[in-house]
Amino acid sequence: MEALRELGRLIARHTPPGSSGTWKNDALGLMFATVSYIPEPTQHVYQPVFALVVQGEKQLMLGDEIFRCGQGSCIVVSVDLPLTFQISRATSEQPYLALAMALKPAAVASLLLEAATADRSPVFAEAVGMGVSDAPSELLDAVVRLARLLDHPRDLPVLAPIAEKEILWRLLCSEQGYRLRQIGLADSRLSQIGRAMRWMREHYGETLSIEELAHVAAMSVTSFHRHFRAVALMSPLQYLKQIRLQEARARLLARAEDVASVGHAVGYESPSQFSREYKRAYGAPPGQDARLLRASNSKS
Repeated sequence: MEALRELGRLIARHTPPGSSGTWKNDALGLMFATVSYIPEPTQHVYQPVFALVVQGEKQLMLGDEIFRCGQGSCIVVSVDLPLTFQISRATSEQPYLALAMALKPAAVASLLLEAATADRSPVFAEAVGMGVSDAPSELLDAVVRLARLLDHPRDLPVLAPIAEKEILWRLLCSEQGYRLRQIGLADSRLSQIGRAMRWMREHYGETLSIEELAHVAAMSVTSFHRHFRAVALMSPLQYLKQIRLQEARARLLARAEDVASVGHAVGYESPSQFSREYKRAYGAPPGQDARLLRASNSKS
């Protein structure tokens, strides 16, 4: 608990004045979050990442499953996943605080090579692409050592890579280790599904067939369906729909565009189908939802 309190103090001390939301320290390779109120749920595609809730509480929804993340929760996302994010505990006196570190396949693969004789824990062929568990004390200590470098910028170039490597090792030795290993294994089922997910994110505006996606993943159609659902807790078509709708919502929020044009740009041939599925996902038709979002953002 003392490690979490120290992390909270470090984040609070180095948070840019007046900021609420996320901010990044490129030298550390860490993303920080500090939020003093409970905002509306947001949808976002999470890329492979390790995250730690330092204070407060949030919920992540993947498909129909809800993951509750309280103080000290360690989150590992191993593939690109469309998640619904909801902060559920935050006040001005005790804001929600968290940090995150991107998980790079090359760094994980390098560590696996070094640890080849030491790591004998099982690899699960079919596992959900994200998991939540209590962070072990060894992992918390490693994160604290990295965050302390905020106060010692001269030491950053030398000590930050060492601290990052220790964090990866502690994750590898934790109950989330099998997810981390599969990020670094190019021939793992998770990596194959991850390739197809990245393809879908890059080509969401095109007509994509299941056969084409299975080919990208180097699997049969049947095997692709089974492994994809095991990782994402949804079918490939449901995943593609979420990617398209999230992109459409971001476009509508960022700039005023014709709704039909946005729907077509993200892969919908029928404007009515686009409006219907958008309303089902976000509770209001595209144009109305965008106006409400822009009005809400202008007040906050």
